[in-house]
Amino acid sequence: MTRVFLFCIALLLALPARADVEIKEMTTPGGIDAWLVEEHSIPFIALELRFRGGAALDDPEKRGAITLMTATLEEGAGDMDAREFTERTEELAASFDYDVYDDTLTVSARFLSENRDEAVEHLRESLVNPRFDQDAIDRVRAQILSIIRSDEKDPRSQASEALDALIFGDHPYATSRNGTIETVSSLTREDIVAAHEAAMARDRLYVSAVGDITEDELAELLDRLLGDLPETGAPLPPRADVTFPGGTEVIPFETPQSVAVFAQPGIDRDHPDFFAAYLLNHILGGGGFESRLMQEVREKRGLTYGVYTYLLNKDGADLWAGSVSSANDRVAEAIDVIRAEWARIRDEGVTAAELEDAKTYLTGAYPLRFDGNGPIANIAVGMQMEGLPVDYIATRNDQVMAVTLDDVNRVAREYLDPGKLTFVVVGQPEGLMDDSN
Repeated sequence: MTRVFLFCIALLLALPARADVEIKEMTTPGGIDAWLVEEHSIPFIALELRFRGGAALDDPEKRGAITLMTATLEEGAGDMDAREFTERTEELAASFDYDVYDDTLTVSARFLSENRDEAVEHLRESLVNPRFDQDAIDRVRAQILSIIRSDEKDPRSQASEALDALIFGDHPYATSRNGTIETVSSLTREDIVAAHEAAMARDRLYVSAVGDITEDELAELLDRLLGDLPETGAPLPPRADVTFPGGTEVIPFETPQSVAVFAQPGIDRDHPDFFAAYLLNHILGGGGFESRLMQEVREKRGLTYGVYTYLLNKDGADLWAGSVSSANDRVAEAIDVIRAEWARIRDEGVTAAELEDAKTYLTGAYPLRFDGNGPIANIAVGMQMEGLPVDYIATRNDQVMAVTLDDVNRVAREYLDPGKLTFVVVGQPEGLMDDSN
């Protein structure tokens, strides 16, 4: 059976790139909304579930509870302990992945058509009847504590956590979703059960399915799979009161290479200027070796192996962020160059050639994301959470192409703000003063 599953995966990977995806919107008799892409050429189904809220639902004193709960979902359910649950999953040639992020708890399921009913029943047990046995909680807790201790020795993790603490104030985004040694160590089974009830409820659920299944079959499947989850969960967290003080915070850390992370205010995904900012970011630092920062920081001066920027849209905050690593005696120069390029592209704008190259790349690369049932299901559920219409896939490249040079350069002037560009550097940087407020 496993060979059959792997064969199907291989077939999926061999599918040609495509972006002509036909999405059906549907609602089950039980009231669950879902998006479906029927693809009957291969006897395989990819199912994606998203629960909005994620780790941001944690009580501050119980930080890490959602993460620990999510990681324990597959450690036994119903009348199966952890070993029996894993063995049954393998017998069904299915795969279930559970993960948690700041705003989302995700469940990804893959199974064959011939095992659909059994696989769904098996998955349902983990979602509705997780056992949360104490030995399983303790085992997973030890793994998470090990990750937390490892992060304490990782300059990149330390830099990211310090930047979050600096800009997000008392919002849950300010601390690691893994929690701390103290909070995770003190979590009880009752805390894990409460986290499950808070996070996995139908009032924050998003669903997509792609594969060998009809609308009627999916409706019956979803009502059976999800109908017994609680109707409502914990209140969703408010938007963050984000502060960008500018300057640089330096955190001493014994390492030959400093890690710098940086951020300024971003732009909402729904804003009419989003695609102009998206193209601008590609030219500035999102376009790999062709970006301005990569050319100026790496190619011309040899200050780093890599520097990049990105637009980050959380439910409660929007950032324009980036990262660079450099030798301790050169990181100050790397940061100076980044600040200078940030100001230069704001003041001088981009060229017509740069904009056309960015459009060519971003529109050409887009269809490559749709390389199988799993990626399509993942994209479809993400579109729902972002409030995008079902025809977005067909219109997205047109929206990119419609951006003008004036649009991009206006957005550069209006949004890029070197004064708010806030750096956190972890390492032993030479010639770099901590001038954070």
